[in-house]
Amino acid sequence: MKKNRENIIRSLYALFGVAILAFGAATLRVGKVGLDPYTAANIGIGNSLGLSLGVYQLMINCAILVLVFIFGRKYIGIGTVINMVLTGFFIDFYTWIYTNFIPLRINHFTQLLLLTIGVIIFTFGASLYMSAKLGNAPYDAVAPIIVDRTRASYQLVRVSQDVFFVLLAFIFGGPVGIGTVINAFLTGPLIDFWNKKVSVPIVEKSVKK
Repeated sequence: MKKNRENIIRSLYALFGVAILAFGAATLRVGKVGLDPYTAANIGIGNSLGLSLGVYQLMINCAILVLVFIFGRKYIGIGTVINMVLTGFFIDFYTWIYTNFIPLRINHFTQLLLLTIGVIIFTFGASLYMSAKLGNAPYDAVAPIIVDRTRASYQLVRVSQDVFFVLLAFIFGGPVGIGTVINAFLTGPLIDFWNKKVSVPIVEKSVKK
């Protein structure tokens, strides 16, 4: 009974985290400052194939999931499914909300504001769902798997991975901007900060009540 309660609580945190990070990504998208590297690349490639972000991101997540299953299946769980299935569709939904109900005049001030808010929200959401410890999204599992096998620095591996996807986004015409560059270099460090200071303490305290 206690284990079931813990799993439900962790699942809710994972779902809440995905909803938060998607809102952060949509904020960056609407601000036209560039999205996180993975989403930017997926939008660019998806557009070139005539697919929405939600559909293409689900497809590429499934492909990466196969590799994660082979090399690091311990990172797969219900949180993996929640993230890989819902993130792209959540971003599309929040973008629709912004576009239809929250009219914004895009100028340098609003772009700076949306950039700051977007990066903070995105990294906090990513940290929260990962801290639920129910599995990582396929993309987020890549760096830990490489770290496990090489003992390299997580931050170094994550930054290298993000830079690679920045290049993909640039090649395929995805929404690359200052937000993409900032995310490429700060996602790892900020997630690490949120994990230690906020997310892990909150989740662990909740499941122990």
